[in-house]
Amino acid sequence: AFLRDTTKCLSLYFLIQELLRVMRTIDDRIVHEINTTIPTASFVGKVDPGQTCKELYQSLMDAHTNRERIIKNCISQTSAVVKTLKEEREKAQDDVALLKQLRKEQTKLKLMQSELNVEEVVNDRSWKVLNHLTVVMFCPSRLA
Repeated sequence: AFLRDTTKCLSLYFLIQELLRVMRTIDDRIVHEINTTIPTASFVGKVDPGQTCKELYQSLMDAHTNRERIIKNCISQTSAVVKTLKEEREKAQDDVALLKQLRKEQTKLKLMQSELNVEEVVNDRSWKVLNHLTVVMFCPSRLA
């Protein structure tokens, strides 16, 4: 049962990582998104660049918010498990299986906290690119 639980725990982490990777596609392709979203000079009369930029901004903001929520939720849940396991460990200090489970959960918690740092870097990079490339086109960045 312990091995099955550990495998399930790690599988969940890798599933979350894959989900985040897919959700970061907009960030990975931000320059492409801007180039295909913002009209060229010949199409500027047919498309409102301000509205288009606002929609791109909103998509990016939604993606960042959703990913951060997922990561923080995982951190919160894993922190609760770690806390519970620590309490159980104090009562049963000789339980090797419990110690192994605690270490696995602590590792998962550290990985998820690292993922939050990665998310911050990804977000910062995307906002810098968006702000830099859209300012030339008079596109308001970080619209409310």
